[in-house]
Amino acid sequence: MRPICLILLLLFTAPAYANEHYRAAVDSIPSKIPDRIVLNWSGDPTTTASITWRTDTSITQAEGQIAEANASANFTTWARSETARTEKWEQNKNTAHFHSVTFKDLKPNTLYAYRVGSDKIWSSWYQFRTASAEPDDFTFIYFGDAQNNLLALWARTIRTAVLDAPHADFIIHAGDLVNRANRDSEWQEWFESGDWIHAKIPSIPTPGNHEYYKNGVTRRLSVLWRPHFTLPENGPKDFAETTYYTDYQGARIISLNSNEGREEQVPWLEQVLKNNPNKWTFVTFHHPVYSASDGRDNKDLREAWKPIFDKYAVDMVLQGHDHTYARGNNIGNGVTVRDTTKGTVYVVSVSGPKQYKLRKDRWMTRGGENTQLYQVITVSDDTLHYRAMTAVGELYDAFDLVKQMGKPNKLIDRAPQSPERRWENTLEKKDKDDKVF
Repeated sequence: MRPICLILLLLFTAPAYANEHYRAAVDSIPSKIPDRIVLNWSGDPTTTASITWRTDTSITQAEGQIAEANASANFTTWARSETARTEKWEQNKNTAHFHSVTFKDLKPNTLYAYRVGSDKIWSSWYQFRTASAEPDDFTFIYFGDAQNNLLALWARTIRTAVLDAPHADFIIHAGDLVNRANRDSEWQEWFESGDWIHAKIPSIPTPGNHEYYKNGVTRRLSVLWRPHFTLPENGPKDFAETTYYTDYQGARIISLNSNEGREEQVPWLEQVLKNNPNKWTFVTFHHPVYSASDGRDNKDLREAWKPIFDKYAVDMVLQGHDHTYARGNNIGNGVTVRDTTKGTVYVVSVSGPKQYKLRKDRWMTRGGENTQLYQVITVSDDTLHYRAMTAVGELYDAFDLVKQMGKPNKLIDRAPQSPERRWENTLEKKDKDDKVF
């Protein structure tokens, strides 16, 4: 397609959904009924689970109830209660109460059901399974930026992903969950898009630049980030619930905050990797070590963090920000692939509708444009299986990563032979006679 045609087509097609208004924009007023229920881990996933939810300010005493799940509805008879911590949120004329509870002393590898509420106003019961105490197989979903038109166009991605991997053990969100950090209606869309998924499958979110807002000349974390989530506070000072780690069934999952204080996080990161007893290591943050889009580069981040990833042989780095798809491994300080069969795998992905162009100087083994994606990653002993899927359930990229004693991981490329998706071969528009132009 000629460049001028592409530009004209973008001008006529891109804004088609930009000015639409959705129900969530007016439905964000809280009520007595619990909403925005999300399951996180703030402690050991084998014995704890943390739940956060929202109500209006008339609910001042809230609680969570939990019991081992049973095929008989009588399991509720043995439910125990935990008093919730409640904090008030105010913005302009809007107010809400956010409640959180952490269930402790749970049994490993056990199916539980919980509900949250107060007095006679309760949520439904949601089921989840605690982690095994020993290394075991697991599957998780990873999303790049959701960010825009969440209820309209991101919802299909998260829902398709969970239909594809219904037994996923957790979900990684690599930043930019919303577009405007403090706009409550966008958070409403994010929660409504996932609905019960957020309440049933634990979320591991890391903040993106759009989770930050300007307060004068200072950029600050969204006032809705910490009220919405209950995350580990095992990170460095001043990075509470943005830089942290979780150990899960033989893997260490590390969230870094790429928006600020990159050098300040280095000593903590080194210790967390040095004292890592797990076989597998995943790191997630927002800004890519190797940018995938034209005109972008995060050199200071790469210089600060990549030597540590190399030193401790991090298996995968999962990122967002660039609104394209890119996957490559064993990359040097430039943007050239050195060896496609070994080394840390770097992935940049996007799950929402906002899309950019790939950079021309390639570091990636496989790239993609104008495509909403989700990734399903399964770990089984010494082998990792990776699939990148489009929002309509088509396989776009795949590989296996195999542990080798005393050697770097071996990467077995299983990407389909189909051409890479680019703006030029994905932008099709039909006229009333069904002719493509």
